[in-house]
Amino acid sequence: MIGVVFGLVFVEANSVGLPARYQAPLRVAGALAAAALFVGIGRARRAAAQRPASPSRTNRFGPGYWLVVAAEVAALVAGLIVINRVFHARGLAVAWIAVVVGVHFFGMAVLWRLGLFMALGAALTLLGAVGFALHAGGASNLTVALVSGVGSGAALYLAVAGSLAKQAG
Repeated sequence: MIGVVFGLVFVEANSVGLPARYQAPLRVAGALAAAALFVGIGRARRAAAQRPASPSRTNRFGPGYWLVVAAEVAALVAGLIVINRVFHARGLAVAWIAVVVGVHFFGMAVLWRLGLFMALGAALTLLGAVGFALHAGGASNLTVALVSGVGSGAALYLAVAGSLAKQAG
């Protein structure tokens, strides 16, 4: 559910600068995709509840998790301060967020032994890096927002859909 919520935030927040004729359909498509994924999550949970109980997992939210989250928050805050106050490049904020969130997924992949998170981390980090490269090449803030922001939302949606497909298969 977290992936769907953050995917929706990435799509909605970063499609704002588009002309209305493109913005509205993209935002509606993002909301519809989120709704479909929430339905899929609900179905997967109901199906899991009907299966025999498996041995309980260890607590995933232990010290390692909180260390990764703390590092993520520190990197986000420090990077956004530098981007906004030193470089005065607000348009790079979404690229930085994509990079930091992507790197955080590498830590989570190791902690939770989830290969899907490795792929998701690579995708988000790459989308953020491409945003930085586009900005350096003179692309508009909107272009950076679409690639690093909307692209990251799409990557999160695809990861959730992939996870649901794997559980169903």
